Amino acid sequence: MAGPAAHDSKDAAPLAAAALSTLANHGGATEQVVAQLRDGLKGRRATVVLLFFTTHHALASGHMASQVRSAIGPGALLGVSAESVLAGAQEVENGPGVAALALSLPGVHAEVFRTDQWPEFQEPPTSDEQLRSLARAAGMDRPDHRATFLFADPFSVPMITILPALARARPSMRNADAHGGTPAPILGGMASASARPGGNRLILNDTVAASGGVGVSLSGPVRVDALVSQGCKPIGQPLVITSGKGQMISGLGGRPAMQVLAEIIESLDEQTRERMKKGLFVGRAVTEYKARFGRDDFLIRNVIGVEQSSGSVAVADLLRVGQTIQFHVRDEATASEDLALLLDAQQLRDDPFAGLLFTCNGRGSRLFSTPSHDAAMITRAFARPREADLFTLAAPGEDPTEPQPVARQFMPLAGFFAGGEIGPIGEGVFVHGQSAALALFRPPVI
Repeated sequence: MAGPAAHDSKDAAPLAAAALSTLANHGGATEQVVAQLRDGLKGRRATVVLLFFTTHHALASGHMASQVRSAIGPGALLGVSAESVLAGAQEVENGPGVAALALSLPGVHAEVFRTDQWPEFQEPPTSDEQLRSLARAAGMDRPDHRATFLFADPFSVPMITILPALARARPSMRNADAHGGTPAPILGGMASASARPGGNRLILNDTVAASGGVGVSLSGPVRVDALVSQGCKPIGQPLVITSGKGQMISGLGGRPAMQVLAEIIESLDEQTRERMKKGLFVGRAVTEYKARFGRDDFLIRNVIGVEQSSGSVAVADLLRVGQTIQFHVRDEATASEDLALLLDAQQLRDDPFAGLLFTCNGRGSRLFSTPSHDAAMITRAFARPREADLFTLAAPGEDPTEPQPVARQFMPLAGFFAGGEIGPIGEGVFVHGQSAALALFRPPVI
């Protein structure tokens, strides 16, 4: 393999390349990915490479990381094992896959971190000194911090305490509080290749771990916009938890939770009841201080059981009395419409040059009837005619009034199917379920 590319001028425009291989052999798969990345980078040096690989390649992840670093020489390399991966318009499910996104970001500072090297706090950090210490450890202490990406093992990282602290630690969060504006986004996903502790793999440069979390913070001349698309349809009405503890909801609106749920189910049409066979969910309102709730106001959590003796409903989250919840079901049409609306809004802005997608492992073919739904929809949304083909002439014998086929260029996109998607809602950052979290990279405003 050829060696890494040279450094770029700080005045160069940002550039990205995506790659995908479905080969089962890890050496061949990595060679394919490296070749595609080098071709897309056009001799430019990668500021950061993000590598996503299925279970089939997990045990060889160290060798893969070494190949990528040797051939491309990125400033930073991060990787995570996953149930499924994606690149471009293709989602690879039920088979081997390696996907990657390389970003060449002149003038951008990329600082990597491991969560097990963060300062230890007896309680969640709240003081300004503690939050500044956490920001330094996560590479978010620069005033021009633009985004942080985090990948973690679900069995060893307490995201319920880490994410709120990380969100508060951002300098842009303090600036947003004081001056208005949107805090720098934190995005990513939970490793999903294994359902047992120690089975996942996380790459940070030349090290591979089976636990903990890894990440990178970007600072400097780049914009990163985030969107989180829900995949569930609400049923019934928003309800206030009036009794319960921990994961158990025993009272809703002063009535037994099971009784309320039974009445909601009774009111549903047959089609919605059929959807319930694919799972029942609870949406927990991010804030109760709203007169009306929309799709993006809820964090989706699995209903994991019921307790007939007490009439309680068990949820895969820690809840408290006074919180607002609403029951949900997975719904293909709702998920597709929600993503389309969010992409329509993004198309009103200038074109992104790259995207990272962290979609739920409950989406894909488990939710949609069309293959590669999320990746294909995003790729189509940002497809543009190639500059050389903007003025395509009709060939001899063709009707010049008829539109001619125009070659398209596609935004480099890569990502993976996560066991929990990390993304923002308002000023907060959460682990979502049944959602798709998308990061869009745009050139800086000059």
